[in-house]
Amino acid sequence: MQGAGGTPGGVGTFFLGLGMVVVGAYLLLTRVTVGSGAWVLWGYSAFGLSLLPLLIGIGWLFFDGQAVGGWILTGIGALIIFAGIIGNMHIYFASTSLFDTLIMLGLLAGGIGVIARSLKARPDAPQPS
Repeated sequence: MQGAGGTPGGVGTFFLGLGMVVVGAYLLLTRVTVGSGAWVLWGYSAFGLSLLPLLIGIGWLFFDGQAVGGWILTGIGALIIFAGIIGNMHIYFASTSLFDTLIMLGLLAGGIGVIARSLKARPDAPQPS
């Protein structure tokens, strides 16, 4: 039987590591608060300006659906809006004890290590014939 990553054995180890990663990530992410701020460029609201390439691209695509320039402008406009949302996010880690933080990060890092170990072939596992 092929195990995790196509190597012999390691399926149980893989799921143990996956469980550790899921629990650690859950505990860590429940302590994070995400907010956003205003889109400001040189003191003015810049959200409307960021919509301009997207709207021009969409209009161009309605005029000619195969226009490469319209697709490029639409893609650039969507990318600008996505980057603006990510760039204006404020991420805060809530106050927690050192012990809780070490448990969260330890489960996350330990789980990643256990998953990586499960993907290696074990020398004591029976080789498929």
